[in-house]
Amino acid sequence: MGILETIRTANHNLFRNKVRTILTIIAIFVGSFTIILNVAINSGVNKFIDEQTRALGGDNFIMLFSSGAEDMASGAGLAGASDEPMEYVEAGSAQDVEALKDADIEKLKKIEGIDADSFYMPSMLNGEGYLTSAKTDKKYVAENFMIMPPGNFKIPLSVGSLPDDSKNTNQVTLTPNYVKALGYEHDEDIIGQTITIAIKNQAMDKWFEYETEVVGVEANGIVSRSMGSIISRALYDKAFDAVYAHLPAEAKENMPTYFILATFDNEKFTEAEIKQKISDAGYSSMTVGDVMGMIRTFFDVIMVVFNVFGGIALLAAAIGIVNTLLMSVEERTREIGLDKALGMSSWKIFFDFATEAILIGFWGSVVGIAVAIGIGTAVNGIVHAPGGFLEVFPTFDLFSFSLQTIIPIVLIIMLIALIAGTAPAIKAARKNPIEALRYE
Repeated sequence: MGILETIRTANHNLFRNKVRTILTIIAIFVGSFTIILNVAINSGVNKFIDEQTRALGGDNFIMLFSSGAEDMASGAGLAGASDEPMEYVEAGSAQDVEALKDADIEKLKKIEGIDADSFYMPSMLNGEGYLTSAKTDKKYVAENFMIMPPGNFKIPLSVGSLPDDSKNTNQVTLTPNYVKALGYEHDEDIIGQTITIAIKNQAMDKWFEYETEVVGVEANGIVSRSMGSIISRALYDKAFDAVYAHLPAEAKENMPTYFILATFDNEKFTEAEIKQKISDAGYSSMTVGDVMGMIRTFFDVIMVVFNVFGGIALLAAAIGIVNTLLMSVEERTREIGLDKALGMSSWKIFFDFATEAILIGFWGSVVGIAVAIGIGTAVNGIVHAPGGFLEVFPTFDLFSFSLQTIIPIVLIIMLIALIAGTAPAIKAARKNPIEALRYE
């Protein structure tokens, strides 16, 4: 008898007592359903966190600033900012934070483990400025406008694209908090529209306004407004010249540096070790792990707790498999005796009952996973719909399913079912054919 015929026969034998078998499969279904949903949530969270990590340049990204200037982290999106942009009120906006001097930069470059060649001083326009559009009579503070930094930065977008620096035009990719403030209901509505970005020259007490095309909107994330709004090189050059017009050339060349984006050797040093070296040198730092580590740990702990409940459900299901097959052995004792009398080996009888156990695990896990995928997919759509609690995080799928996670779960549950079915299968294989034929 071939393997396919064995499986067909095992399926037939299982459903001789449909109620008992279905109840056992339901027990497996509950455990597999719980575990696959937990794994899917864990996968969705980790994919989102990994995406946010890539947005900041990767696991070896580090931000350097003068000691006591940690608040500058919010300028690079590491600490987040308010959900809504502040309405502009004319006032000075000078930074009250100690800037890094040339000597500080050189000292930081000499710290072992820091890649000096990776140093990038963000080209942020820190002067007073605002944004507005034809759809609103309000002005909003222009926060953290900068050009796209070089390196391994991958900014996740909700819609549109990043500015095209090959074009000599004013373009901007906005952070998501500006869209509704500027009078647009959805991110898609603002793409291709023209807004006004205004920058003030403090020395001249003069405003410079730039009509700017919105080409994209960043996706909201844990690393809120990860790099600030990104403007095109053409717009940056115009705004820079306006802010620093009539100032000595040295002033333009020596803009204050409040923080530095860099990378470190994360194969040689841990985050804790490199941060200690920076602290010993008298400076502060922040890594991706500072933001992502606690978030990932929080979700991992929750997933462990949920998986424990799923494991308990599977344990109960395994006991159900043992009971189902033991009862099947008793009911089929005379049949087993007849099979042995006709020459069927003990190994073949063991294999038949073991196959039945595996099939119970297979059907329970497949049904559980199929239902979980259906519910998870529906929930993803609901939570991203208008009013859903993940509407502001369009790239965050609460449930993420993949064959890499589904197949191992099915195989593990089938293995558990096989182990649970071993004792009944052995009992069936050891039946004495003469005694079995006499069994009433």
